[in-house]
Amino acid sequence: MNILKRGAILVCILSLVVIAACAKDQTQTENRKSAKATKAEETAEDRIPTAARTVEEMVDQKAGVLVEKHMDQKLETLGGWDGQQYLDFLENTFNPIADKEFKAYFTKHKNLSGEQVYDFLVHKLGSGNYKNYYEQLVAYEHGFVMPELPNGEDEVTTKQKKMNVLVLMDASGSMKGRIAGKTKMELAKEAIAKFVEQIPDDANVALISYGHVGSSADSERMASCSSVDSVYPLSAYQAENFTNSLRSFQASGWTPLAGAINKAGEILQAYPSDDYSNLVYIVSDGVETCDGDPVAAAAQLQSQNIKAKVNIIGFNVDNEGQQQLKQVADSGGGEYVTVEDPAELEVQITKKWQPTIGQLVWTQGVTMQQMIKAMERMNQIYNPLFTASDAEWNRIKHAAYFLHDEKLIADDVEKQVLQLADSRHELRNQHFKEIKKDKESEREQTEKEINAKVEEWRQQWKKE
Repeated sequence: MNILKRGAILVCILSLVVIAACAKDQTQTENRKSAKATKAEETAEDRIPTAARTVEEMVDQKAGVLVEKHMDQKLETLGGWDGQQYLDFLENTFNPIADKEFKAYFTKHKNLSGEQVYDFLVHKLGSGNYKNYYEQLVAYEHGFVMPELPNGEDEVTTKQKKMNVLVLMDASGSMKGRIAGKTKMELAKEAIAKFVEQIPDDANVALISYGHVGSSADSERMASCSSVDSVYPLSAYQAENFTNSLRSFQASGWTPLAGAINKAGEILQAYPSDDYSNLVYIVSDGVETCDGDPVAAAAQLQSQNIKAKVNIIGFNVDNEGQQQLKQVADSGGGEYVTVEDPAELEVQITKKWQPTIGQLVWTQGVTMQQMIKAMERMNQIYNPLFTASDAEWNRIKHAAYFLHDEKLIADDVEKQVLQLADSRHELRNQHFKEIKKDKESEREQTEKEINAKVEEWRQQWKKE
């Protein structure tokens, strides 16, 4: 073999050596990068944030990683029978996911202290519901207001708001029924005529009839249910005009009670409660038959700025009708009474409903309905907050028991984790309870003060 050939072979061999060396270097470089990346990931995984230790920190706490990823957080705030949905979700879905991840993590990370384990579990299982409900709890107000209590005749005259009186007359076919020789419609009209004669001179009155079109036949239901008319528009009382309005309709069709209440609300929109006392009076002998929701309609009158109070007289009403009409009156912040005969009807309308200065004596303090609503608002805030705290506590305890059963943490570590979970749970809940107790004490104290002053004022008026 000549020198040139041997040189060419040598060059080839050297090239192959260089290529192999380069490939080896590249592989080593990639391995080092991969190792660094793995080490960086492990380091990031090891950097578990310290769990909240104070109430303030716990309130600001974000949802745990697993909770945020796998759980609808509203689930953990459900109480009562609905709480079973959360328990079923834990057992069937969430706990198997969490247990698998914890087993993998603690198989790699052994000999952690109790605090480190607790921090990890809060990082994964903590509740993110505290802040929203806590802020509502701190901001909670009972909403009770001292009613206006005039102290003398001059004050009664100057402080009494101008009055709007809306009378809603059921003109459904059932009002054709006869009692003591007259129809219920005739008897109701006579009583209402006497009632409006006694309203204050500066008061406005309106007469709304409903269900007075068509008949009780199915074919005329739509027309009848849409028949709600202000037959005497809201204005000063004029006897002749009002009498003519009473005569302008007769008992006829279906019962759109909700529609009539909504109509009253539309009329009163221009009369805010700051300047007007808005009163709605209903005479009816039965329930809604037009698929409306009179309870919701009456509640709407109370929730709007008109604050219209709904009072109802049920005239010769069956048990089902009485129950619904009472619910409507309760929802509208008014009173319900039932009467069976003409004499009783006249007494209830002309005496109990009489909106004169004497009505001031009926002024109430904090009503049972107001108290119940205030308590319900508190429960809607406090119960989810308390339930979320319990849910986090139980998730952490379940995880600690699981890790101990799997021999991934020692006895003393399990004990320390449980102690930390118990102490943080108690710290949270005690703080929440104290705020609730203070708010309830304030509510009860205000209720007593208002009721005492109203009763004192009422007794003063009785003496006079």
